[in-house]
Amino acid sequence: MPYKVTLIPGDGIGPEITDAARRVIEATGVAIDWEIVEAGEAVIGDYGTPLPDYVLESVRNNKVALKGPLTTPIGTGFRSVNVALRKELNLYANVRPAVTLPGVDSRYDNVDLIIVRENTEDLYAGVEHMVGEDAAESIKIITRKASERIVRFAFELAKKQGRRKVTAVHKANILKFSDGLFLKTAKEVAADYPEIEFEDMIVDAMSMKLVQMPEKYDVLVMPNLYGDILSDLCAGLVGGLGVAPGANIGDGIAVFEPVHGSAPKHAGKNRVNPLATILSGVMMLEYLGEQEAADRIRRAVNAVLVNKDQVTYDLGGSASTSGMADAIIANIQSN
Repeated sequence: MPYKVTLIPGDGIGPEITDAARRVIEATGVAIDWEIVEAGEAVIGDYGTPLPDYVLESVRNNKVALKGPLTTPIGTGFRSVNVALRKELNLYANVRPAVTLPGVDSRYDNVDLIIVRENTEDLYAGVEHMVGEDAAESIKIITRKASERIVRFAFELAKKQGRRKVTAVHKANILKFSDGLFLKTAKEVAADYPEIEFEDMIVDAMSMKLVQMPEKYDVLVMPNLYGDILSDLCAGLVGGLGVAPGANIGDGIAVFEPVHGSAPKHAGKNRVNPLATILSGVMMLEYLGEQEAADRIRRAVNAVLVNKDQVTYDLGGSASTSGMADAIIANIQSN
C-alpha cells in the first residue's frame, strides 16, 4: 500500500520546489499517494483565511505532510500561517539539522548537529498587550509539561540516531523562573538517559561557541525563541537557508518543510535552489521508516553538489530548479 501524504505546494517559489522534491522522492520507488491541498495567500479570497479547515483535516487524516513555504499576509489579522499550523496540529517539536555538505561554500567542514526547538509556548505564544500608549508587555510562558516533552524528544532522537550528547540551551542565570524551570526539567529528564552525555549552556555563550567550534555539539534542545534564532545561525554555518531542511513533529503527526521563505520575486522563474525542500523530503522518508530511500537521495545530492553544471546559481552553478532535480534523479536511477 502506498503512503498517503499531504502535499502543500505553498506560495511564491513553493510550487516549483515542492514539485522538484516530489519527483526526487518518487525516483526512489517509494510509493506515495500525494493529496495536494492549497493554502496561503492564493486561497484567502475564497476562504477568508490562508489556512482553510480542509488543509488541517488532510494533515490530520494522513498524519504526514510535505509543505512548501507559506506567506503570512502583512497588515492583516493573521499572526503567522506557519505558527497557526503548528498550534492547530500540536506539532510541538521543531527539528532542524545543520550538516556540512560537499561543494557548498562554508567556513566549516565538520558540522553535524540538530536543533530541537520547543514549538508551542515561550514568547511565541503571543500573549502580549499594550500598557498605556508608551509601553508593551509580552509574557514568556514556560511549562514543566512542554519542557519535559521537548527534552525527552531530544534525548529519544539522540538515542535513535546514535548521537553522543544533548545540550540544553537557556538563560536561567537571568530568567530564573521561566528558563530556570526549563533547565531544572531538562536535568531531570537527562537522568533517564545516562548513556547520553548532557550539558547545559547559556544562550549567548552558545551562540559564540557554535561559531568557534560547532563540531563539539550534537543535539541542542531549547525553548522556542532561542531555537528560532540559533537554527538560522546553524544554517549559516553550513551554507544558508537554501540548504536547511526542517520538520515539525507532534504525537503521531509530522509536517516537513524548508526553513526558508516563499521568495515571491523568484516565483515562476525556475531558478531557485530546491535542496532544502528535497532534504526535508529525506527527513520525511526517514520518519516513514524508508531509510534506504533516504540514503539514496543523500548520496545523489552529495554527488550532484560537487558538479557546478548541475546546481543552481546560489550554489555557484547555472542549472534551473527542475534541472537540478533532474540531475539528482538521474544519479538515483544510475546507482
